[in-house]
Amino acid sequence: MQLELISFKLCPYAQRAAIVLHYKQIPATTTYIDLATPPSWFKQISPFGKVPVLRVDGESVLFESAVIAEFLDDISGGSLLPTEPLRRALTRSWSEFGAACIGDLISMLNAKDASSYDSAQAALQEKLRALEGVFGESDYFNGPQPGLLDFAYAPLFMRIELINAGDVLYPAQQCPRIAGWSTRLLALPAVQDSVVGDFDRLLREKIERTGPYLAQLLGY
Repeated sequence: MQLELISFKLCPYAQRAAIVLHYKQIPATTTYIDLATPPSWFKQISPFGKVPVLRVDGESVLFESAVIAEFLDDISGGSLLPTEPLRRALTRSWSEFGAACIGDLISMLNAKDASSYDSAQAALQEKLRALEGVFGESDYFNGPQPGLLDFAYAPLFMRIELINAGDVLYPAQQCPRIAGWSTRLLALPAVQDSVVGDFDRLLREKIERTGPYLAQLLGY
C-alpha cells in the first residue's frame, strides 16, 4: 500500500496524522503545499480545500485528520484506541474537543488586537481547565502509553511551548496534570519528528505576518 500525506508545514491538524505515521513507523511520503496558492490538483482531491489529505495507492483519498489517524492506526499493528466501546467513544469526543482548543490557539496567533487575543486566550484557558478536570492519574489520557487522543493534543502543546504561553494557559500550580502531559508528549520522538526542521522559524515568521498583537507581545 502506497501512502502520500498531503500537508502544509504549519498545519496542526496535518501534524496529528504525521505523528501517527512516525509513532507507528508507517512508510509514507509527504507532499507539502502552500495553502495560500494550492496547486490545481489539490483542489480536485480535497473536498474542503484543507489539509491533511491522505492519498492511498494514488487513487483513494481520505480527508479530515481524525479519520486519517484512525485509518493509519487500523492498517498497522496494535491499536492506539481503547477497546472498550464507551472509552473509545469518549476518546473520540475529547479528540474533537482538542480540535476546538487548536482553533482557539489559532485565533490567538492571528489576533490583530488585545480584545481578540484576550477573548481567544480566555476560551482556551477555560477548555484546558475542563481538560484538567477529566485527566486521570496516568501518564497519558487513557493509560501509561500514548494513543490517538494524546497525539491529537500534541500540536497544540508544541505551539504553546514555542510561544512560551504555558505558564499563562495552564500554570503548573493550577493544571499540573496538563503541564506534565504536555512535557511527556513533547519529549516523544514521534512528536519531535512530525514537523519540518525549520518549524520554529516558520511559525515565528507566520506570527510576524498575520498576528501583529502576539508578535508585539513576544518582541518580534
